[in-house]
Amino acid sequence: MSSPDVRVVGRVVKPHGIRGELVVDVRTDSPEERFAPGAVLATRARDGASGTVTIAAARPHTGRLLVTFEGVAGRDAAEAMRGLLLVVDAADIAPSDDPEEFYDHELEGLEVVDVQGNKIGVVAEVLHTAASDLLSVRLPDGGEALIPFVADIVPTVDVAGGRVVVDPPEGLLDA
Repeated sequence: MSSPDVRVVGRVVKPHGIRGELVVDVRTDSPEERFAPGAVLATRARDGASGTVTIAAARPHTGRLLVTFEGVAGRDAAEAMRGLLLVVDAADIAPSDDPEEFYDHELEGLEVVDVQGNKIGVVAEVLHTAASDLLSVRLPDGGEALIPFVADIVPTVDVAGGRVVVDPPEGLLDA
């Protein structure tokens, strides 16, 4: 990729079956485009290694995708891909037209404050779980708080202003 500024559009969770199919957590609003047969995605491994994969097939499966990459045949080859991040150049991602929708990369790095303006921390990551999305917030003491990304708890997201306002219920931020 020509730009070091990349965005994660998926993460390989685990192999599925014996033919090389992979379970992928989708982190894009355009899975039909990003995971279309023939699409090429850059990859990043945990050890920093990078490469590319070409999508051979993709189909929905329990809120995720089952994806087959060209050249990955069999469970052993698929197992070697576990944890792989699938990324695209940030310049290839169009901004969202919906003011209530945010890409993970728009939230990561934003300052988190409570409704009184007290600094809580910084959004380190957006975690996508079966129940709901969570903001992983790095606290000033080096700890982490997980904040459900729902309107009742996160009433304001100001990407341009660089902050997220939270109204946590009692006990949510207690260590």
